[in-house]
Amino acid sequence: MTVGSGLFVTFEGGEGAGKSTQIRLLADALRQAGRPVLTTREPGGSPGAEATRHVLLSGAAQPFGTRMEAILFAAARSDHVEEVIRPALAQGTIVLCDRFLDSSRVYQGVTGNLEPPFIEALERVAINGVMPDCTIIFDLPASVGLERVRRRAATPDAQTGEEVELDRFEKEELDTHEKRREAFLDIAAADPRRCHVIDAAAQPDAIAASVLSIVEAALESHGGNGHGGSEAAQ
Repeated sequence: MTVGSGLFVTFEGGEGAGKSTQIRLLADALRQAGRPVLTTREPGGSPGAEATRHVLLSGAAQPFGTRMEAILFAAARSDHVEEVIRPALAQGTIVLCDRFLDSSRVYQGVTGNLEPPFIEALERVAINGVMPDCTIIFDLPASVGLERVRRRAATPDAQTGEEVELDRFEKEELDTHEKRREAFLDIAAADPRRCHVIDAAAQPDAIAASVLSIVEAALESHGGNGHGGSEAAQ
């Protein structure tokens, strides 16, 4: 069963892996080819979820524990799915999302030490059957990614002239980030049909070409448009 004629592509990986840049490049390439594209992100993507994003990334929810953070992520995801992703897929749009359920599996599940049944239950409610058709995982040594993040934070914002503060997750220890890298690779190995690993240390143009090739293949396998948002097994 499907929820529309669009294609749902998610982008995952550690901090500083370059997802945002590659999503922008892919969106530009697809639009130039005449395809309808929506770019979005998590946490966030809808008005309700964007409000939750600030609470999560600022660290305001951290004192309440990882379990509460996971619940907030799930609530934001549910709003995002129902208000933005599902309607876009139903209209035949290619949805490109910066982070989705795999980030919760890694950040709150693996390194947050929450039990799998709890994460799985939240996931089922939050996505309500909308699974990615294709997930691209940007793989990068954690030390390299963190260096990129810190360098970016030290660069004044173009509009405000102020330095960008590291968020709640970017501030965590190197060992934690390396565990997340391994966890993303484990997810890819367990679900090779959906997941594709990209070397995020390669040149940006080479990465962009690889990403476009993966998505074009996904579109082709779905009859040129993609069915978008395959219903998850219940």
